[in-house]
Amino acid sequence: MAAVPVVDTCESTDCSYNHDGCTAFAMTMADEGCATFIDLGTRGGLDRVTAKVGACQRADCAFNENLECSADAVRVGAGDAECLTFTAR
Repeated sequence: MAAVPVVDTCESTDCSYNHDGCTAFAMTMADEGCATFIDLGTRGGLDRVTAKVGACQRADCAFNENLECSADAVRVGAGDAECLTFTAR
């Protein structure tokens, strides 16, 4: 089994899963940014977790191998929670 990349940083302060880092158990990256992003105004996720990238829907990314991310770690930006690790094929 391949190593699953961690979410190294997340700058999206509006996401319910981001409090001192991403606390989702796993997250999905999509063309429009982090598909796990949710802004409910309430805290979500687990107390102690290092989020992993569970899936990647960016077919045009060099790190996408069979819809799995092969990067060592992923950085998520502010605003629309785009993948800052994205590298075009």
